[in-house]
Amino acid sequence: MAEKGKKIFDLSLFKRLLQYIKPYRTVFIVSLVCVVGLAVFGALRPDVLQKAIDTQIALKKYDGFIFYILIILGLLILEVVCQLLFIYYASWLGQSVVRDIRVKLFRHMLRFKMTYYDKSSVGVLITRAVTDMERIADIFGQGLFMIFSDILKMAVVAGFMLAMNWKLSLIVFTTLPLIVIATKIFQKYMKRAFEDVRTEVSNLNSFVQERITGMKILQLFTRETTEYKKFKAINERHKKGWLKTVWYNSIFFPIAEFVGSLTMGAVIWIGGLNTVVGETATMGDLIAFTMFIPMLFRPLNQIANKFNTLQMGMVAADRVFKVLDTNSNIDDNGTIEAEHFKGNIAFDNVGFSYVKDEEVLKGISFDVNAGETVAIVGATGAGKSTIINLLNRFYEINSGTIKIDDIDIKDITLESLRGQIAVVLQDVFLFADTILNNITLNNENITEADVINAAKAIGIHEFISSLPRGYHYNVKERGVMLSSGQRQLISFLRAYVTNPSILILDEATSSVDSYSEQLIQDATDKITEGRTSIVIAHRLATIQQADKIIVMDSGQIVEIGTHKSLLKKESGYYKNLYEVQFLKAEAV
Repeated sequence: MAEKGKKIFDLSLFKRLLQYIKPYRTVFIVSLVCVVGLAVFGALRPDVLQKAIDTQIALKKYDGFIFYILIILGLLILEVVCQLLFIYYASWLGQSVVRDIRVKLFRHMLRFKMTYYDKSSVGVLITRAVTDMERIADIFGQGLFMIFSDILKMAVVAGFMLAMNWKLSLIVFTTLPLIVIATKIFQKYMKRAFEDVRTEVSNLNSFVQERITGMKILQLFTRETTEYKKFKAINERHKKGWLKTVWYNSIFFPIAEFVGSLTMGAVIWIGGLNTVVGETATMGDLIAFTMFIPMLFRPLNQIANKFNTLQMGMVAADRVFKVLDTNSNIDDNGTIEAEHFKGNIAFDNVGFSYVKDEEVLKGISFDVNAGETVAIVGATGAGKSTIINLLNRFYEINSGTIKIDDIDIKDITLESLRGQIAVVLQDVFLFADTILNNITLNNENITEADVINAAKAIGIHEFISSLPRGYHYNVKERGVMLSSGQRQLISFLRAYVTNPSILILDEATSSVDSYSEQLIQDATDKITEGRTSIVIAHRLATIQQADKIIVMDSGQIVEIGTHKSLLKKESGYYKNLYEVQFLKAEAV
């Protein structure tokens, strides 16, 4: 049985989907005309054949027989033309609608808060943007129009049958309610089955995507056998979901074929007796009805099959629209376009939590003056990277204010705010593209000459030039063709070439070799000069020259000062961190 409250067919969802057809009204109308043509031309053939038999063959007249044959041939040609146009334009319409929805979905996803991605599976989102979209396209190419075509064909055929011989028509129509009831039950169960299938497809995509991405970890910890067993279990659930739909199909379609065959037998038997004995039916009627019955019953069977396609598309559309309806965007109500920041930053009593009632930042306040290099240090989980996320407005703060140049960052447009802040992260992400495109991110305002000059300025031009094809070297997915240090250098250049007002280095040298670290350190000294810079680092040796060091612990600022002043504090938090690292370095 269907779940309580579930609709077999969600009309409001369907109406919403039809809104995307509006730009393609002409193609939609052409498709409908072709559908009407298919129904009418198909139903006319048995009618013309009946007249040919009764007026020509039965009476042994052949003078007009060729005329009827030509009419049937003409109807066949028209039917083929309508079929050709219908298949092309219905598929074209479906793909055009899907293209529009996919573009809208991706644009919507680009503006989501990081919170949404923190809680969402990448595999599921890929399913929504790719696989589910194809199911929506099938609504138009194989579902909606085909159902309408089948219903129209049945109506036209039924009209011709009644007009031709109402007694034989009653025999046929007596069995139709059985098929209708069976179809209704079939649709109800198939909707649930397809929902299960889509859920398992999403789970399968998510599992495979995560395991392929983390394959190195699986092999390092010899988890191949365990993950293989997990995959088998998920794949088994996916198979069972599909087999459920196969099971329902295997029950419905044989029953439908059986009823159709019984109806055909009854018409031939009773119609044959009427033709021979009662003469209430002609030979032409009998032949025409043997053509009409498959034309009536096959569309009814196909409606159930096409309804499966429609249901899958509707389930997919429902999932896609749920993502589109998700209100997880950062409010971009700012009116100030920031062309350049002086670089004064002020956090005033800022509170924030990723999870409700679990504060990560607890009312922190600090100031960064224009041109200063400020370091933020502390244990893992102290809230250092959270400060960077909030400054870029990846998340909304719970309380307090964040200002740049005495302007609340909420009053600045998101694009101009982030355009003036460059961030180099510890975990560098590179796209499967050239080094040049990974640096410019296809920004037309940054030329190759700009990139080369920037690379020379920070001392990494020689490294890039040594690679095959230099700046046009393809680093493949996630930059696997480069070492972690090389990826970090590319990320550093990507930040520098934008000429930001504020530069942020988030653990930028924590996972690089000594040679790359020296390059980055030299570049850091150059590009931070005269520019507001925030450096987050575990290794305290890299931030000793900072103008100010902010020490954090458990979401609170516990100390602020220079390297020298903080070391003078007896039992100070920073002093303890420094001494621990110094002792470790000596031990090594």
